[in-house]
Formats: sequence, structure tokens, C-alpha cells
Amino acid sequence: MTSWLGATRLAVRLGAILRPLALASLVANVALIVTGAAVRLTNSGLGCPTWPRCTDDSYTTTAEMGVHGVIEFGNRLLTFVLVGLAVACFLGALAHRRRSLTVLSVAVALGIPGQGVIGGITVLTNLNPWVVGLHFILSIALIAGAYAFWRRIDEGDGEPVSLVPAPLRTLGRITTLASFAVIAAGVVVTGSGPHSGDQGAKRNGLDPATISQVHADLVFLLIGLSVAFWYALRAVNAPATAIKAAAVLIAVELAQGLIGFVQYFTHLPVILVAAHMLGSGLVWTSTLSLLWSLRTRPALTPDAAVASDLPTTKHPVPTA
Repeated sequence: MTSWLGATRLAVRLGAILRPLALASLVANVALIVTGAAVRLTNSGLGCPTWPRCTDDSYTTTAEMGVHGVIEFGNRLLTFVLVGLAVACFLGALAHRRRSLTVLSVAVALGIPGQGVIGGITVLTNLNPWVVGLHFILSIALIAGAYAFWRRIDEGDGEPVSLVPAPLRTLGRITTLASFAVIAAGVVVTGSGPHSGDQGAKRNGLDPATISQVHADLVFLLIGLSVAFWYALRAVNAPATAIKAAAVLIAVELAQGLIGFVQYFTHLPVILVAAHMLGSGLVWTSTLSLLWSLRTRPALTPDAAVASDLPTTKHPVPTA
């Protein structure tokens, strides 16, 4: 009985700080991209040459593994941070007694061990570039889940209410698909390039110049869609939050594109590659922010609307 009461009190306390916990989970999932880049760019992908142990005899890195073992093991430790945050978010969601939050928190929590298993497979397959790419794509999916959880905390559970005409909602989905396509193409480019995570790791065998051109073409498409979106939102007098989200996305895309071109023509210096990896996470979260700004969810009851700070129906839906 005492332990149950203690767990209930803990859940209530976590529920009171659920929004910062959710933001911490989102930031940590983006950080996993950066630490994964550090592993790859320092040739530490096999710093721990087996999985789930770091060596055949130890779950932790040893002195014999050197700095590569420290870097790879440090990346593995971040998984425990993600698990801790996911559990805290789940307990906090229970305290809110909202099925939508609970389901999202469980989805994110289940994705983290899945990410760990795929990470283990990358080690056991000697950093197969396609498995490494899948590892990154799952990070993108986890970021989407963590972002959705964070935003839903301040939303109600009513049916979504559009803040823009239907054609712009369609354009929002197309832009999101284009953003994902850019990231996926970037993963393939990485698998063809020199930074494999270990000197003996295989590459995917595709021509780096050709794949990089496909990636660049998709980047131009994404920027074009985003700029068109910004103009269209202004034309229909969309909510200021949506216009701002589109402007932020364009700014992040331009910065990311600049880093990408500079790193390509300077032969992929590790610092720029790491910045580009971080940029991919920022482009994705900026895309999700734009998508979220196109609608709102009202509360089912007046009490559930107290914490809401999203745009309300004071902005009428423009007619198409």
C-alpha cells in the first residue's frame, strides 16, 4: 500500500512538470543523432566490438579499448537517459489521465529499446551502412513521437480544427514528405561516403557524386515548397504562428543547405559533418512545428483547456 501511494505521488509530481520532461525527451532524442555522429566521425563505431556487452567479458568499456571504447560506450549510456525520461513521461502522462498522452508516451518508450537493438545489430554486422541508416531513420521517428507528445500536452483531445484551407493542409503534408525524403537521401549519401565509423567498414557501393546530386535536388525542392508555403500562408491571412513556423523552417533549411554545400566542396571535414547531422534533426523538428501550426485541438471539457496556449478558433478558417 505504501509503495503504491509513493508511486502515485511520484506520478503526480512528474505530471506537474510533464511539459519540461517532454521537452527534455525531445532534446535528448535529437542529441542522440549528434552522439551517433561523434561515434561515426571518430571511427569509434566498433569501439565496443560486440553487443549487448562492450567486450566479451565486460558490459563497460575497458582501458584496453582506449578513447574509441569510451566514445562508443558513452553513446550507449545515452540510451539509459532516454529510457529514464521516457519512464518519467509515462508516469506523468498517467497522472494527467489522458489516453492520448499515455499512448504517445508508450510509443516513444517502446521505440528506445528498439533503437538499442538496431544499434546492436549495426555493431554485429560490422557497421553495415544500410543498418546504420535504419538506425538513423528510427531516430527521426522517435523525434516525431517525442515532438507529438510534447505538443499534445497543451492541446485538448477534441477533433482537430483546421486553421488554414484544405489545399494548404495538403501542401503541409507534401512538405513533410519532402523533408523526410531529404533526410532519407542524406542517409544514403552518408552510406556512400568516407566516414564509415571504422576503417574496415564497408560502404553501400553507390556513387557519392550521383547520390549527393539527388540529395541536393531534393533540398531545392524542399526549400521551394517551404517558400511557396510561406507566401501561401500570408496570402490567406493564416495565424501568425503558422507564418512564423514557415519562416523558421526556411531559415533552418538555408543554414543546413549552406553547411551541406560547404562540407561537400571541402571534402567532408568532421566538424561540418557533425553540424550537418545536428541540422537534420533541426530541419525535421522545424518541419513538424510547421505541420502542427496548421491546426489545433480543442479540449473536450472546459477544465482541460486551462493549460492550452495554442491558437484558438479566434482565427476563422479561411475559405478555399
